[in-house]
Amino acid sequence: MTMDDYVKSTVLVVDDDPVNQRAAKTILSDKYRIASAISGEQAFIYLERNLPDLILLDINLPGMSGFDTFEKIKASDDPLKKRIPVVFLTSDTDPETETRCFTMGAADFVAKPFVSQVLLKRVSKALEIENYRRDLENMVGRQAERITKIQETVISGLAEVIESRDELTGSHVNNTGRYVELLSEGIRRRGLFMDVFTPQYERNTVKAAVLHDIGKIKISDTILLKPGKLTYEEFETMKIHTVYGASMIDKILDDVEDPEYVQIARDIALHHHERYDGTGYPDRLSGNDIPLCARIMAVADVFDALVERRCYKPPIRPLATVKEIMEEGRGTQFDPDLTDILMELWPEFTKGLMD
Repeated sequence: MTMDDYVKSTVLVVDDDPVNQRAAKTILSDKYRIASAISGEQAFIYLERNLPDLILLDINLPGMSGFDTFEKIKASDDPLKKRIPVVFLTSDTDPETETRCFTMGAADFVAKPFVSQVLLKRVSKALEIENYRRDLENMVGRQAERITKIQETVISGLAEVIESRDELTGSHVNNTGRYVELLSEGIRRRGLFMDVFTPQYERNTVKAAVLHDIGKIKISDTILLKPGKLTYEEFETMKIHTVYGASMIDKILDDVEDPEYVQIARDIALHHHERYDGTGYPDRLSGNDIPLCARIMAVADVFDALVERRCYKPPIRPLATVKEIMEEGRGTQFDPDLTDILMELWPEFTKGLMD
């Protein structure tokens, strides 16, 4: 085998007529590597271990017809096999047959007996179109990666702005993100909320957790950093950070993120202070009316607020006291299932914390 054989495209010729096989090989072998099969069944044996660049497929095959073979190729679980361009071969040149070929999704149609230049041109054109499609997909993929990097930079930048407001809570964003991941892993292991908690929902929830307090950017430092207890009026102002957060996410991320992520980020920002019993804010939602992502965030947020120092309080110790507080919130402040996961994973949540 020469070096040229490695760079040639491979064409699989599926035809039960040895004359047609020889003709195709004679016409095409100077430019392409040729593989042969005499039936649809034999073609699939070849396709189990090989991926040709194009298939020349006779319609009138013994056993499995060319049309049946084509449909089976396109129904393959292997996306690479499904995308192999297929050029039908037939001596039947009536318009109905040709229309059926293209309606099924064939790359082209070649009449038999072969005309050398026609066959060469059709094969060349089909491969050229396929190569163009692949190049276009690669270009779109690179553009999608670029957009994703822009999105991640925007989100990371917003998270850094949140952290910069208060040195005492600077670790809060990272801590709560880790706790959301732990809760998500627990949900997955238990098989809970499967009507909502898809892999994509989980990824978006973890990714959006960093933005849960973004609305605090619009809260005055005199309130945000107050060392003592907030007055009623100050607390009412603080509560509005949830509404501010949802509005900011709508304005900032709507054009650079997918809609599902934006919705989850918005739900977390707006509803992570709702309580399971309906006494939270801003909308006094209760139970499963609170979006799952926000119920997850609520557990992570309160746990971190208890175990870490804040401008208005020292960290609560011993950790057994924190555990009691979280357990008391089961079914009132927190989703019972999520509270159970927290208790189950308590060693993971408290890892690295001084008691």
